[in-house]
Amino acid sequence: MSTIDFRLIRQLWMFLAVAEEQHFGRAAARLGMSQPPLTEQIKVLEHSLKLQLFERSRQGTHLSPAGAAILPAVRQFASQVEQLERIVREVAAGQSGVLHVGAITSAMLETVPPIIDRLKATHPHLTVFVREIDSVEAVPGLEAGELDLAFVRLDGDIGSGIATLPLSEDRLAVALPMGHPLAALPRVRLQSLAAEHLVMSSRQVSPVYFDMLTAVCRAHGFAPRVLHEVRSVTSQIAYVSCGQGVALVPASMRKLAPANVVIRPLKEKVTVVTAALAWNANRHHPMVDAVVSWLRQRPARSGRSSSSASSATSYSDPPPDTPAPPRSGSRRTRDSQHS
Repeated sequence: MSTIDFRLIRQLWMFLAVAEEQHFGRAAARLGMSQPPLTEQIKVLEHSLKLQLFERSRQGTHLSPAGAAILPAVRQFASQVEQLERIVREVAAGQSGVLHVGAITSAMLETVPPIIDRLKATHPHLTVFVREIDSVEAVPGLEAGELDLAFVRLDGDIGSGIATLPLSEDRLAVALPMGHPLAALPRVRLQSLAAEHLVMSSRQVSPVYFDMLTAVCRAHGFAPRVLHEVRSVTSQIAYVSCGQGVALVPASMRKLAPANVVIRPLKEKVTVVTAALAWNANRHHPMVDAVVSWLRQRPARSGRSSSSASSATSYSDPPPDTPAPPRSGSRRTRDSQHS
């Protein structure tokens, strides 16, 4: 492991000040130093990097193309250093409660806020960093120690020492365009979707969930005809709204459906996990233990209906509810990734 070059870190900080102020005098004042040492350190940095970072003229100081190219990375680095300094100060002050949380979009809207509120109430000095992730990012993040907790759509034995706890579940339903023949039925049989083009949550985003839905379809006698793969339930509903197929979604999503999309329950009782907590059982963190203990004492929430049959995973965003227009087209494309 290479040693940290603190001189380079200091020089990059100086580079950032000059780049943002576009003036050596103002940058020096901002850094609390005189201008000549600042100018000298920028020259040393340029020589070290073998790059000209600034173009100097009578009109002022401007970034060179090379300086402009490295500026975003230096800004990101500065932000990470500031975060590290904040954590170090908290640890030094005895406030060692720092929690890194990853969550899918729907969990950030519904599941995570009340949990953070409770933690803050019982641990007022706790620092929580939350970032949006896809379900597929949870296990690598937990294994690497980049995340302490993940609120995602996972279920069952994940392996690698990753433990999961289902937090909410819902009955599976189907989203249909308003003018679709099946939209007139109070309930829809899974088998009725055998010839339909499906808009599915992407396997790349949530492999466990995708495989579960595929298995459910096969168990009812057909292989799903996937027209589009998207990264969220919101996207599934949007594609249905645009006449691009039908989608299997949690029944509770009807409250968010636009006027041209209908959500109909399935005749079969298939339950999906819409939010689950995941953590690395091989890494000890007192705050993780506190969250897991509290959530285990709560009854699992269900969307609009509970039942138990096949469990699965959830989506990253909530969808919609009522009618919809045109039927889906028949081109076989697969649009992966974008909400």
